[in-house]
Amino acid sequence: MERIAEPELMDDAAQARAYAGADFCEAHQAFVGYFQARFPHFAAGRVIDLGCGPADVALRFARAYPGVEVVGVDGAAPMLEWGRRAIAAAGLAGRVRLEKIRLPSAALTAAFDAVISNSLLHHLADPAVLWRTIRQASRPGAPVLVMDLMRPADAAGAKALTARYAGGAPGVLQRDFFHSLRAAYRPDEVRAQLDAAGLSDFSAAAVSDRHWLAWGVR
Repeated sequence: MERIAEPELMDDAAQARAYAGADFCEAHQAFVGYFQARFPHFAAGRVIDLGCGPADVALRFARAYPGVEVVGVDGAAPMLEWGRRAIAAAGLAGRVRLEKIRLPSAALTAAFDAVISNSLLHHLADPAVLWRTIRQASRPGAPVLVMDLMRPADAAGAKALTARYAGGAPGVLQRDFFHSLRAAYRPDEVRAQLDAAGLSDFSAAAVSDRHWLAWGVR
């Protein structure tokens, strides 16, 4: 299936509310587990979450690593509003903070000891922006983990995955999930992006029927 791009920002208030209320527990907790398995010696430091949305991954990461400070960045103000509410409710405002930053941004410097990103790449008009930002924001030796959706072979496959994983979700989430699957990249495409970005030492592989993972050490 040919890739069909979707808007870079999820900045509709109703869309943000539905996304913040959705149950992504399985995928988001798996993301933290993937990081722990690939970087067993990481324990503390400053972590940046690129495309943090309503901060669910950032919060899960902070809970898993009591020694980290997480900075989540996103370009969509409504998403960040829900994220700040979640951070306050979790009592983690001292270790998790959010900033409204749309990539690419010169505001990000090599000040982070780890970089994480979930479901951002498929939103970017130019995928190289993510890989350049990772190089820009990370200290040498920083572990990096990126996860995103994986584009199915055809529209029928996208519809089947939508029915399986979002069939009981509100209509806006079903629509967004289907569009995101069509906008997503495949592991071979990610491999080419990594090589072009000078990140050839990174690995990329499918980890489920709908997700791929890329990881490495800066």
